[in-house]
Amino acid sequence: MLLKDFTPSPAISDLVRCFRICHFTFDQTITIPGKVYPPKPEMVLHFFLRDAWAIEQESGRKEYQPPITLTGQRTFVRNQYNGRDFINFQVVFQPTALFRLTGIPADALTDQILDAEDIFPKSIRYTFEQLQKARSYSQLLLIGESFVKVLLHSITKDIHPIDAVAKQMLQTAGNVSLDWLAQEACLCTKQFKRKFNERTGVNPKLYTRIIRFNKAFNLKNRYPDHDWLSIAVQCGYYDYQHLVKDYRDFTGLTPIAFHQLEKSSPEYILGLTPELYRSRVELG
Repeated sequence: MLLKDFTPSPAISDLVRCFRICHFTFDQTITIPGKVYPPKPEMVLHFFLRDAWAIEQESGRKEYQPPITLTGQRTFVRNQYNGRDFINFQVVFQPTALFRLTGIPADALTDQILDAEDIFPKSIRYTFEQLQKARSYSQLLLIGESFVKVLLHSITKDIHPIDAVAKQMLQTAGNVSLDWLAQEACLCTKQFKRKFNERTGVNPKLYTRIIRFNKAFNLKNRYPDHDWLSIAVQCGYYDYQHLVKDYRDFTGLTPIAFHQLEKSSPEYILGLTPELYRSRVELG
């Protein structure tokens, strides 16, 4: 079993932030738990290689997703469910990579779950079949690398200074001013907001909040004994109540209540949480 992020080769790091392998195996005697999945600053291409992945709709009905799925930037939690022997290979894109690859405005993909075969070249089905035949995690990564290298030849949009700015926001946890960001992108504030939304799927302020929230979420999972005020200060919040507001806006729950739910997630039950969040906090 494994839940781990892998750094891509330098040749494709302009497009891919990381590859992620989720491999969960549950004994027949265990009821498979759901996962309350919070927003992250990422857009992801999923290959469901074994068993299925379902999203709970507002009606409470589980809706199973296509085997090759593209998820846009999310701004709220989703209840997700996986099968008993589940392998999901993910390509986690750099903030503006999907726009550059497809030409589709990223804000048209925000909070959307789409059949990736409608968006990417037909060869993606062959890649899916190769991934299903892989005999090791390392083979999955090699196939993923090869797939993205092919995508390099289909980029439709030129690089823009705003691409580097969005990456920098991830590295600084978003703790920079809007005016400074616009200046770095060589744009006026109004143009910056419009182009940023087009390339990342959300406005700069919301993206900053998602980055900061995600940092707090990762840090608390890495150091569960740290008090919430320390977490808030370390992540750039003014105070604990500022952190609470983001948790309520993004999850509908207080930080304490949401992290109680995290203890019933598949990765927590399978004992994968400590190593996962150790690496995420260290890598930033």
